[in-house]
Amino acid sequence: MTATTTAMSTTATTTAEKTGARTSEAADVITGARERIDALDDRIIGLIQERMAVSAVIQEARISSGGRRVNLAREMEVLGHYRDALGKPGTGLAMTLLELCRGRA
Repeated sequence: MTATTTAMSTTATTTAEKTGARTSEAADVITGARERIDALDDRIIGLIQERMAVSAVIQEARISSGGRRVNLAREMEVLGHYRDALGKPGTGLAMTLLELCRGRA
């Protein structure tokens, strides 16, 4: 094998090992899809941060008017919405989201 062939083989092996694919074509598909997932994750994180900020505004308004920081009836609506859209795992996701958005006591 030449140095170029060895380098190409090492790169293909590394990519295949990294992706779990058995062909370079599949590795390319996986790599591209993972890049898209990474971009989606960045957008999701940004949206969660935006939701946290909006939730803080709501909580401040509620507290300054003499209300409680958390509205349990509203949280149940959110849980139901996520469950209906995503099934049982959606409830866990919503619980985590609500926890993030409750702010600090």
